[in-house]
Amino acid sequence: MAMTTSVRWESGLAFQVEQDGHRYMIDAGPDAGGRDLGPRPKALLLSGLGGCTAMDVVSILEKMRVKLDGLEVQVSAEARDEHPRIFTGIHVRYIFKGKDLPMDKLERAVKLSEDTYCGVSAMLRPAVPITSEIVVEG
Repeated sequence: MAMTTSVRWESGLAFQVEQDGHRYMIDAGPDAGGRDLGPRPKALLLSGLGGCTAMDVVSILEKMRVKLDGLEVQVSAEARDEHPRIFTGIHVRYIFKGKDLPMDKLERAVKLSEDTYCGVSAMLRPAVPITSEIVVEG
């Protein structure tokens, strides 16, 4: 299965991205010479990780017949100061919303995503430590 993305320079440090029929801008912040017209590429990497694992977890929990009122996945990262400014650690926070949610099933769904299904996590894990936590609100 091949994937393609087109990144076309607009001006300054702003680029138009076309991916799967969707278009969006990426740009640098003013502190780096950009105009803040869109998200930063490394931040999109974190969004990809959050979206990948969130989709997995919801799908797995549906198969386990666990009814959620909501799920938010917050992804944060630390980066080193010198170039290249690679991530030195990533933390994923799963916030489940609902009543009487079975913690064992939530933990199992997260573990399956992290260890088996999430391709983004599988690509990042050899390069950077990824930690996670589960929070239940309800």
